[in-house]
Amino acid sequence: MPVPSARLSGPRRPVALARMLMAIAVLVLSITGGRALAEAPAAAITAQQAQQALAVLNDPKRREEFIRTLSVIARGLPQAGSMPAPTSGSGPAPAAGAAPGGGKMALEPNSLGSDIIGELSGMRQATARQARQFAGLFSDLAFVGHWVRTEFATPDLRQALFGAFGPAGLVILAALAAERGLAILLRRPLRAVTGRAIEAERRLNHREAQEEAQARPEPAPQDETQQETQDTRRQDDRKQHETLRILRRVPFSLLHLLIKLLPVALFLGIGYAGAAIVGDEQAELVTLMVTNAYVAARMICLLVEMVMVPKSPTIRLCRASDRTARIVTRWWNLLVAVGSIVVCLSSLGVLFHMPPRGTQALIRAIVLIEHILIAVFIWRIRMPVANALQPPSRLRKRTFWSILAHMARFWWLPAMVFDLALWLVWATQLRGGYSWIWRTTLMTVLVILLSRVAAVLAFGAQNRLFHISDETEIRYPGLQARADYYYPFARRMLSSLLVFVTIVVLMQAWGIPSVAFFLHGTLGTQILAAILSILIAITVAALVWESANAALQRQVRRYEDTEQLSRAVRLRTVLPIIRTVLLTVIIIIVAVTTLSQIGLNVTPLLTGAGILGAAIAFGSQSLVKDFITGFFMLVENAMQVGDWVTAGGVSGTVEHLSIRTLRLRTTSGDVHIIPFSSVTSVANTSRDFNVVIVTFMLDLGEDPDRVAAILADQVAELRADEAFGPMILTDFTFLGLDSADGNGAKLIGSFRTTAGNKWKVSREYNRRLGLRMVREKVKFPMPTAVSLLSNFGGGPLRVEGDRPAAPPANTNAPDPDKTHE
Repeated sequence: MPVPSARLSGPRRPVALARMLMAIAVLVLSITGGRALAEAPAAAITAQQAQQALAVLNDPKRREEFIRTLSVIARGLPQAGSMPAPTSGSGPAPAAGAAPGGGKMALEPNSLGSDIIGELSGMRQATARQARQFAGLFSDLAFVGHWVRTEFATPDLRQALFGAFGPAGLVILAALAAERGLAILLRRPLRAVTGRAIEAERRLNHREAQEEAQARPEPAPQDETQQETQDTRRQDDRKQHETLRILRRVPFSLLHLLIKLLPVALFLGIGYAGAAIVGDEQAELVTLMVTNAYVAARMICLLVEMVMVPKSPTIRLCRASDRTARIVTRWWNLLVAVGSIVVCLSSLGVLFHMPPRGTQALIRAIVLIEHILIAVFIWRIRMPVANALQPPSRLRKRTFWSILAHMARFWWLPAMVFDLALWLVWATQLRGGYSWIWRTTLMTVLVILLSRVAAVLAFGAQNRLFHISDETEIRYPGLQARADYYYPFARRMLSSLLVFVTIVVLMQAWGIPSVAFFLHGTLGTQILAAILSILIAITVAALVWESANAALQRQVRRYEDTEQLSRAVRLRTVLPIIRTVLLTVIIIIVAVTTLSQIGLNVTPLLTGAGILGAAIAFGSQSLVKDFITGFFMLVENAMQVGDWVTAGGVSGTVEHLSIRTLRLRTTSGDVHIIPFSSVTSVANTSRDFNVVIVTFMLDLGEDPDRVAAILADQVAELRADEAFGPMILTDFTFLGLDSADGNGAKLIGSFRTTAGNKWKVSREYNRRLGLRMVREKVKFPMPTAVSLLSNFGGGPLRVEGDRPAAPPANTNAPDPDKTHE
């Protein structure tokens, strides 16, 4: 009978399998009393086909495929009792999806609708199949009970069972006794290994204490950033020391593992030797299965014990307390034991012909028990793991890390859900689901551990790179402070890079081709190149900035050491301008590089910036003039901060210099901000030296040489003073008489003072000189007055001098009683 075409979700079977399935269908329908096929001859089913049918019915996967195939065939066959008579013409087969009677429109093959319906139908069938398998989990345990009753009820089978397990049990017991005895004998070597580990740990602690005592004390932090830098460096040093400490423990842990493996090796040898001499084939197989399962379980347990070592903390390879190590080791041994039981049952069930459904049901039940034990284990260690997941105390003040700290205390909830999901995936026999989860989990743990080790090593290398030696610090003072300034930024960049690499590797481990995306994909390579270019640009910019600053500071110190103070002061004056220009150029280059690597077209940006710069230059000529004039004045060292200058008609002390303006503070306290474009000349009083000009108007009858001697003697006396002597550079120089007329003789002299001190010296000099002039009775010219008023008697007009005929002693001031206005 021709079968209408149908869309099968599974692969096409060979012709022999199709015939076998049809034979099985005939057999099933004949047993159930179907009228259409009940009269099929028994000879249609051969012994070989019957054996194949039994194999299909006993295998759950093949049975489900057979059911699915029959369902597809049944949907294409007419119902029993209503088979239409064959027509003479052979019309085309109905399309997939056509309803009986042709009431609905049929879906075209390979169309979107047929594909969607096919996928939905496959998902529905898969879900139903998984549900049936899960529901039949415990019902299949009846096969185990039936097998046990059959084995113990049948004398031959019971004898074979006891004959296999009896000798195997004796061999296993003997091997266990030998293993225990050798383990007792090896306690002394284990204690010796532990003692050596303790001594090595003590020497290491002593060496670290000496290095810490000899280490250079860190300066007190000035702000929060420096405090964070110091805390981060201490944390990195501590992690590096802990990593090195663990690496030094590895040889002792390996030696501890080798000693522990000796009893296991003895058990393995006795087990294999006993299996060879038992004589019975089944007993030999049972002995080998149990021996292999026990040895594998013991080796897995010893690997975990090598890491935890609950009885020897000095060779422990992880940061865990003794209580946590004992709990983890004890529960791990229990979980491994349950797993070994599963392996033994799966092997022994095949050996003693247990039905596959019973074997699988028994294994699923034991695995369920193991997952329940895992959930209990997660509950037992929830607090130690939560404490280990807490962020550092310095980060808990921040909101983000505080939230993570609270979430970390409930880590056991997703862990239990994950444990249950593992069992459900395995119990429902999702193809590849359980193995994918375990493989992904193991790869995730491995990648995280390797990432942690790489982070510790990378942070340690970064810490050594940013640690400046004492010799280098003496040669370049302040270099350690600059390194500490960049340390947090470098750490964040390194952390981001490690996180990025870890995520890429994790995605690759999860089956996502992230490595190929970043190494061979167009977009991935562009992203990777952009990130690397930006990092390189930032690193080069920081190196150029710090190198330029170091070169400028070194040049300033060189000038100061060679007593070229003027050049040093000049360079210090223009240093802020050079730094500003350099920083601007670096920022522009890094910004343009970053934007170009992101994918933005920077050509219009650069063109617009050039046009804008030209427009600003033409529209702000005075501003440009300010910059140019200010730059050359600063380069030529026309003035410095602290100088007393006269610029733009204003005299005052220079308080601030920029590339554009000059800020002066006058004696009245006013601040004048003068653009450099308004400065045509600068009178600087604070350079090299000052000259005090001494001028006196003397009476024509006074001896100028005597007065000059008095002036010179007074300068000499002032130079002998401790306070004013260092301010005076030369003695008094008599320059002669500048003029002599009816108003008197003008005497001129001078002497030099240090820069900026002429007012202080001149004021003190004039004070002392005034007193000296009074004592020496120096005569000064007296002004004359014209009296336009005559006496009351009509006397003649008189012109008199204001100086009296007999001037009083010790004064050169006019007599107020004889002064006429």
